[in-house]
Amino acid sequence: MKKILPLLLLPLAFLCSAPASAALAIQSWTQPDGARVLFVANHSIPMLDVSVQFDAGQRRDPAAKAGLAELTVASLTRGVEAANGAPALTEAQILDGFADVAAQQNGGAGQDRAGVSLRSLSSPAERDAALGLLGRMLAHPAFPQAGLERDRALAIANLKEELTKPETIAEKAFMEAAYGSHPYAVDASEASLQAITREDLLAFHRAHYVANRAVIALIGDITEAQARSIASALTRELPQGSALPALPQVAAPKGVERRIAHPASQSHILIGAPAIQRGDNDFFALTVGNYVLGGGGFVSRLTDEVREKRGLSYSVYSYFSPLAQPGPFQIGLQTKKEQTAEALHVTRATLDKFLQEGPTAAELKAAKDNLAGGFALRIDSNAKLLENLSVIGFYGLPLDYLDHWIERIRAVSVQDVRAAFRKHVHPEELSTVIVGEAAE
Repeated sequence: MKKILPLLLLPLAFLCSAPASAALAIQSWTQPDGARVLFVANHSIPMLDVSVQFDAGQRRDPAAKAGLAELTVASLTRGVEAANGAPALTEAQILDGFADVAAQQNGGAGQDRAGVSLRSLSSPAERDAALGLLGRMLAHPAFPQAGLERDRALAIANLKEELTKPETIAEKAFMEAAYGSHPYAVDASEASLQAITREDLLAFHRAHYVANRAVIALIGDITEAQARSIASALTRELPQGSALPALPQVAAPKGVERRIAHPASQSHILIGAPAIQRGDNDFFALTVGNYVLGGGGFVSRLTDEVREKRGLSYSVYSYFSPLAQPGPFQIGLQTKKEQTAEALHVTRATLDKFLQEGPTAAELKAAKDNLAGGFALRIDSNAKLLENLSVIGFYGLPLDYLDHWIERIRAVSVQDVRAAFRKHVHPEELSTVIVGEAAE
């Protein structure tokens, strides 16, 4: 159920009371209940996008009940309890309520955070109806037993299907090799899902879906005064939460190798280790360098060496995925089983050479030009900007992060890339997982 994705490396995922960002005019404030709010007015279309996120991601799952974070957020729409004079609502009534005003509601849990989002018309009647439903879902979920049973059965069925796929087996084994017993490596199993009870959902919600740790992002056709009123209403009935237990530190990587037999025609190979946290100053140098190494598609070194020159793989990539604690650096590829040894050798040699020399001046310029030139496409919709605001708020990134993104990319030098890679990527610490080729 858990997979680190390279998308969060990209600019769209990296992003008090006064305008703090000239380009986006981000308004930000902290409510009396402790919730942090980020707001951008956009009157170009009559829509409002809202996100409410909490420190309720998969890293908060108890090890014996992995999957609890995902089941909790999935269950928010299964029913609402009667409260403050408002009647109880069934799942059908909740879904019909959003559909009646043409609103779209979604939710999900990642490694660090979990929460819900809403897209609604900005006209008052439709907007207020949708936001009222969202607020009730967050504050008064009923967590009916029947809904839990259905969600659990679906999660187990999906898990069984995923575990037949070599790419899923490889990712799970990679996280275990790279993170050991750290919560980032704990993944749902049939046993852990079966262990989750309705009381677990209630307790997890009570501990994590709290006003003082909420991060609310809003972008759309409303005023600041309306944004303040909406944000206040969304957390008004949420409790105050106690301090959460500290998570263990990510242990120093050990660089293990694991081979897992699988009948697939190709070997699925993952190489990497924990590398970088959100907000690390080396992010820009690593982003530029990774574009040259394996993030630039057909113009990357790994593609040139592994695919173009030797035909060892159709696709090969690398990425960094920053998290609240060091997230992974990973290289991935698939190759014919009989070519596994050669593909591994070429991949490792390409990385070693890059660590020693860094990019050429020409490679550096091309990477910076591409990243800077394509940046606008990553913030060209309300949905993309909403994710930026959510991440900026949750991880405490500067409000002017996007304003200075291009100039910080442009400022990266060959020496910066070389130093950043040498600091964060150590070949002896990289774990390797091979699914497909039997262990020797």
